[in-house]
Amino acid sequence: MFRADDYVKAESLAEAYELCKKRSSLVLGGMVWMKMTGITKRTIVDLSGLGLDKIEETEEAFSIGSMCTLRQLETHPGLNAYFGGIFKECTRHIVGVQMRNCATVGGSIWGRFGFSDILTCMLALDTRVELFHEGMVSLEEFARRPVRRDERDILVRIIIKKDGRRAAYASQRNSQTDFPVIACCVASLGRHWFVSIGARPARAQLVRVKEDDFDTLSQLAAEAAGAYSYGTNMRGSGEYRQFLAETYTRRLMEKLRGRSVSRQ
Repeated sequence: MFRADDYVKAESLAEAYELCKKRSSLVLGGMVWMKMTGITKRTIVDLSGLGLDKIEETEEAFSIGSMCTLRQLETHPGLNAYFGGIFKECTRHIVGVQMRNCATVGGSIWGRFGFSDILTCMLALDTRVELFHEGMVSLEEFARRPVRRDERDILVRIIIKKDGRRAAYASQRNSQTDFPVIACCVASLGRHWFVSIGARPARAQLVRVKEDDFDTLSQLAAEAAGAYSYGTNMRGSGEYRQFLAETYTRRLMEKLRGRSVSRQ
C-alpha cells in the first residue's frame, strides 16, 4: 500500500518543482495505480490547483494539460474530429468511465507504461511534452528514456501539432477491459507513414516508413511491424504479438487509404 507523511497542494509550478527535487517527494497524477505499489514518501505534491486540467485548441496545435483526465481525451470534440476519433478509440477499453475520470494524461505519459494506449496513440502524431525544468522535448525522445524514481521534473502539458496527419488506432485484448495484448497506431502524411506499436509487452516506440519504397501496403506493414522486438507474457507470445502487429498495421493503413479492409 502507498503511504505518505505529508500532503501539499502546490500554489505554483515553481513551488511544486522545488518540492519534487527532494527524493522523498512525489508528484501526484490521478493516483489510480498508486494503491498497487508499496512506495512510501515523505511528501506528496498535488498539481490540481494549477489549471492544468484543460485542453486548448489553436490553429497550430492542441495543448493538453497534464492533469486532464483520460475521459476528457475520450470526449473532446476537437481532438477527435481532427484526428479521426483515435482518442475515443484508444481510451474506450481502459477499465471503465469511473477510472477514466480519475486517470490523468500526464500520469499516462510520464509513466511510459508498456501497456499504455495513450502513449501508443500520441507517438504516431507530432507530439511534444513540456517539462517545467527542461522545456520542450519530443515525445519520441521522452518515450525512449528509462523511467527512474529519481527523475526530478514536472510534466506540464502535451502539445500535438496540427500538421495534417490522418491517423487510426486499434488494439487487441483478451477481454473487454483488460490490458492490451498489442496496441497499434498508424498515421499518414503524404506518402510518409508513422507507426507506433505498444504492449509488445514493452512500451511503445515509433517507426517511420516511406510508401515509395514498397509495392503494396502489406509489404509496408510487414516492414514497419518487423522493426520491433516482441516478448511473451501471460497475455500472449511474442510470435502472436508480431502477427497481430503486422495485421493491424496493414488494416489501419488500408483504412487510411480508403480501401476495403482485408480480414486476412
